[in-house]
Amino acid sequence: MVAVSEELTPELAATIEEAFARRSRANMAPTIAFFEDLLREHPGNPYVLYEVGGSYDTDGQEEKALVYYERALPGLTGDTRRRCLLQYGSTLRNLARYDESLDVFTKACQEFPESDSLRVFKALTLHASGRKDKALASLLLVIADRVDTPEIKRYEASIRGNADYLYSQ
Repeated sequence: MVAVSEELTPELAATIEEAFARRSRANMAPTIAFFEDLLREHPGNPYVLYEVGGSYDTDGQEEKALVYYERALPGLTGDTRRRCLLQYGSTLRNLARYDESLDVFTKACQEFPESDSLRVFKALTLHASGRKDKALASLLLVIADRVDTPEIKRYEASIRGNADYLYSQ
């Protein structure tokens, strides 16, 4: 029996990077085939599962991507987990599964509180689900938290106050 590795070894990481270097978003079929083959070589590896899901997602095959993301997530850690959560939540949004998407983003933002990209994509889900005031409020808070210019800092209290107001709507 072959031992199944759930790790991202340096060799596997290099193989994945090499595949990205050759990827064409206009024709994802070769990339999907490559990652499907890699998954056969590394069955159950969460990092490869994530890449297969991402390839299907990029190709517009969101339903297929979800299955791979869901299988990958329990075994992922660190930045790869954060990226998978973002792509998973975004894919749910693209499939109009807004409540599930918001749930993913809410939990992901708790797990990765410093991630601006998760906050921005959560705002996209809020917007898509018709909660435009809350979406704008979320983006205002990203601006207040992350844009460090004298002009923004001068109006930070006002920006935060407007965000609070919009959240309460």
